[in-house]
Amino acid sequence: MSEAALDTAPPAAPLRLSDRPDQRYLLREFYELYRRSSAGGSSQIRGHQRAVREAISRLLTGDPEIIERVPETKPAAAHLARAVDRGLGGQMAPMVRALSNVMPGLSWLHGYDKMPAGLSRKFAYAELAGPHGPIISTELILGLVAFAPKCTYPAHAHQGLTESYYILSGAVSENDAGVSGIGSMIFNPPGHVHRITVDDSEPALLSYAWMGPPELLRAQKMKFTRKRPQRGERA
Repeated sequence: MSEAALDTAPPAAPLRLSDRPDQRYLLREFYELYRRSSAGGSSQIRGHQRAVREAISRLLTGDPEIIERVPETKPAAAHLARAVDRGLGGQMAPMVRALSNVMPGLSWLHGYDKMPAGLSRKFAYAELAGPHGPIISTELILGLVAFAPKCTYPAHAHQGLTESYYILSGAVSENDAGVSGIGSMIFNPPGHVHRITVDDSEPALLSYAWMGPPELLRAQKMKFTRKRPQRGERA
């Protein structure tokens, strides 16, 4: 091929969700999780589950662009093999299995400018979809959180965003108000101050969804609060 031909070659087409079947299958598992899981009689949780499903459905039909990130790791990711093994033996096995197929390409991050001493070794998160990718969405953020045993994730809140966690592996407590195990959902309305503690002997792997206005999703900043929430407290 001549140099002139190379100069005029069209740019490569952007990657799409249809080019990454494993990520598409994972989105389908997220959809089914928010379709089949109980809302416990809560109309607020039921509405959130429906909103997440509808946003995922639009992603699946819209074939969004994918921005491939350079894989990154953090110390907490060293516990993923154990968390996956435990998760494959529970009711969340289909979701965990789909996640394990995309995990080698994930970027595990901290997301905070300043972190409490010791937390950097016990916590990491990876985004799966959102305004900054890898699956581009302006309607929601989907991701994973990995916790090492004995992790205490300090009090924080998400202003303007509704958050839900599903426990894929391990056990955690939010605001010391009971224990959530595999298959449980934790729901945090906008502004709800929450603190998470993790089982003493096993890691925990959680999926999460954030819903809110596109401008807040795009510019969301993660930061802790000095206030320790009381049981059942909201900001």
